[in-house]
Amino acid sequence: MNPPSIVSTFPATEELIVLSRERTAKSLDFSKLVDAIAIAALEYDAGQIQSPERMVVPLGIGGVMLSMPATAHDIGIHKLVTVQPANKERQLPTIHGTVTVCDTETGRPICLLDGPEVTGRRTAAVTMLAIRTFLKKAPREILLIGTGVQARHHVLALNALYPQSKIWVRGRSETASAAFCDQYQPLHSKLVPAEHSISDNVSVVITVTTSTHAVYNETALRDRLVVGVGAFTPEMAELGKTTLDGSAIFADDPASARHEAGDLIQADVDWSCVRSLAHALQSQIDESRPRVFKSVGTGAWDLAAARVALQAIQTER
Repeated sequence: MNPPSIVSTFPATEELIVLSRERTAKSLDFSKLVDAIAIAALEYDAGQIQSPERMVVPLGIGGVMLSMPATAHDIGIHKLVTVQPANKERQLPTIHGTVTVCDTETGRPICLLDGPEVTGRRTAAVTMLAIRTFLKKAPREILLIGTGVQARHHVLALNALYPQSKIWVRGRSETASAAFCDQYQPLHSKLVPAEHSISDNVSVVITVTTSTHAVYNETALRDRLVVGVGAFTPEMAELGKTTLDGSAIFADDPASARHEAGDLIQADVDWSCVRSLAHALQSQIDESRPRVFKSVGTGAWDLAAARVALQAIQTER
C-alpha cells in the first residue's frame, strides 16, 4: 500500500508554483535528498518508478535538448534541459532547463523547479549515497577531480554531510586547482589543491569531468571507493581499465550505463557483473574487493528530488 501523497495538501485551485534557482536549492536539503534517492532506487528497481532512457535531440550548432520523464504512484516529473557548449564564449550558463512536477492522479502541474539546480544537487546526493553505502565510516580525505559546476555541487554536498573531510582538488592545471579552492573556500574550509601523488589517507575519489580519456587509472585499492560522475556519453571516459578491471563495479542505472558510461564501455567491462545501486542497498557489500560506483543519472533521481522539494514547500506554507 502506497503512503499518503504530499500532493494532496496542494489545493487543486492553487496556481502553478514556480521556484527560482535559489529557492530550488534551498528546498533540496542534501541529507533529505540522499534518503529520498535511496527510497527511489528501491522503487525504481521494483518497477514502481518508470523512468525511460533520456531522449537527446540536436539543438542549434553543437547543442542538445535532453528530455527525461519519470512517474511514480504520487507524482510525475519531466526534466527538459538544454546544453549549449558555445555559451561559454557568450559568458552564459551552458545548461538551462526546468523540472515540471505533476500530480499523478489528475495530471495537474503543481510546481516548476530549476533544472540545472535539481540536476547538480541530486547528482551530488547520489555520490553521497554511494559513500554512505560502500564505506564503513566517514571519509577522512577525498580526492575531487574536476573544477566545473558539478565539482561545486559536490563540495556543497560534502560540506553538508562530511564537513570534517579534507578535500583535495585536482583540475586541468595547478592554477585551475588553486583558483577553485580559493573561490570555494567559504563553502568548505578544508579545500586543498591536489599534488601529483595521492595521499594514502584518501578513501574516496570522485571524478566530475567531461574528459575523453581516463583522469584516474590507479591500481584498485580495497579501502578506496572510486565514484565516476562526469562521463555520460560513449566517447567520454574518466576511469581507466586498470582501476575498473580490479574492482567490483556498481552503477546507479546499469541499463543506461550500457549506452552512456563511456569509461565502462571503452574498458569492455563484463556487464553481467555490474550491479545496481538498489542491489548494493539491499545486499551485504564484499569489503574485501575494491569498489567503483558509476553514476549516469536517471529521471528517477529527479523525481526523488521533486518529492523533497514538495515537502519543503509544504513546510513553508
